[in-house]
Amino acid sequence: MDYKFSDRVQNLNPSAIREILKFTADPEVVSLSAGNPAPEAFPIKDITEISARVFAQRPFEALQYGATEGYGKLRRRIAAYMGEKHNLVREFDNVLITSGAQQVVELAAKVLCNPNDVVICEAPSFIGSLNSFRSLGGKLVGVPMQDDGMDLNALELALKSNANTKIIYTIPNFQNPSGITMSFEKRRLLYDLARQYDVVIVEDNPYGDLRYEGEDVKAIKSLDEDGRVVYAGSFSKVLSPGIRVGYAIAHKTLLQKMTVCKQGEDVHTTMWSQILCDEYMGGYDFEAHLDELRDIYRKKAELMLSLIKEHLVPHGITYSPMQGGLFIWCRLPDGVDMPSFCKRAVMDYKVAVVPGNAFLVDENQPCQNFRLNFSTPTDDAMRKGVAKLGELAKEVMK
Repeated sequence: MDYKFSDRVQNLNPSAIREILKFTADPEVVSLSAGNPAPEAFPIKDITEISARVFAQRPFEALQYGATEGYGKLRRRIAAYMGEKHNLVREFDNVLITSGAQQVVELAAKVLCNPNDVVICEAPSFIGSLNSFRSLGGKLVGVPMQDDGMDLNALELALKSNANTKIIYTIPNFQNPSGITMSFEKRRLLYDLARQYDVVIVEDNPYGDLRYEGEDVKAIKSLDEDGRVVYAGSFSKVLSPGIRVGYAIAHKTLLQKMTVCKQGEDVHTTMWSQILCDEYMGGYDFEAHLDELRDIYRKKAELMLSLIKEHLVPHGITYSPMQGGLFIWCRLPDGVDMPSFCKRAVMDYKVAVVPGNAFLVDENQPCQNFRLNFSTPTDDAMRKGVAKLGELAKEVMK
């Protein structure tokens, strides 16, 4: 059959990351490309204990349909926790439980954007969100990143040049893929620009709890006085990505429309997963668990950085400093063909990394960067993989 695809998906391509992951099925390939949590980060014993108790005491609640808005106890717990700890919840706000933070981004775009409306995003940015915006017919405009976040002069120029801008999308903490954290001064100025040009900010924060250096920076949502910020949170990086639980904190009116759209997507987020998150936050030492995660990722990040300095930096490869998260953004010297380097890495040297152009609004734009992940591989795999990249770099630099 000759399929006639809709206009909104005609130009969608498979995720470069997912395509690279196909190579990682080869047991010889060292994957430095994924963004999965470390296996030792899962609280498996606690999750097993909670699940057994829930299915023994209230199985039908866990297995039955639930409200689209989410499990009431979890919504109230998130509102209380995020309000008290981060000052994120205003009187006009509410909480919507979603199937991961990715769904928050998609629902916000679905209710705010018409085809060809503009979404301004960081360049580079998370490929999953970029494809969500593309699938809904959004026109993407990228704003270059600086060491402390978006280039706000470029952002204002983009706002002036695109009167139909509906969303500014940002990952302010340990950005994927660059690892950059936006300064508080820039967060305040970004919010002011959004008010001036009457645009909604979607603040995506899946990595915020994984800071292992420096001081926390207040969320943009903490500045929100007019319901302009949609905050996307997630349990994927702190409990488990497989349970698919995220949440939106936003103005009630906006969440009402997002709820209607969610009904058409998946009816509701899995009840067992929601109960699990509520039980864990309420009955276990959640803060101690976060501290354990930070220790795990601090050690893994330190190892990866030491390997980069030993094997890659001597051959002209540089990297962006970071204070948390799961990724390191590396840059090849000018004149080196980045896509060819990444392809040879996986084909010839059996090391998978993610080419940087996968994270750009225009994937054909010149790019010298590639992304490394240190959370998923074992320490031995990291040592082997980065050493192999060093061999490739040495050969290429000749």
